[in-house]
Amino acid sequence: MGRRGIKEFRAPEALALIGADREHQPLVCPTCGTRTIQRAPRRRGGAWAAAERVSLTCASCGRHAYYIARGLEAPRDATMDPRL
Repeated sequence: MGRRGIKEFRAPEALALIGADREHQPLVCPTCGTRTIQRAPRRRGGAWAAAERVSLTCASCGRHAYYIARGLEAPRDATMDPRL
């Protein structure tokens, strides 16, 4: 049985949409092709103050995706100990 009533983007679609949002590119629904993606919370300038949950919802087809936007932290170096 499938998950009836749950309108989420498929994983590859969600990843493409989240990537576009993080790169500040125009958001286009990968399912229906419209530019009616609503972002909550709305952007506040260039960066986020802390980690927060971002919701991306298409006003046309109703599909949605969620992700956690990372706050202002230094990028991790590949040589750093992952336990730290």
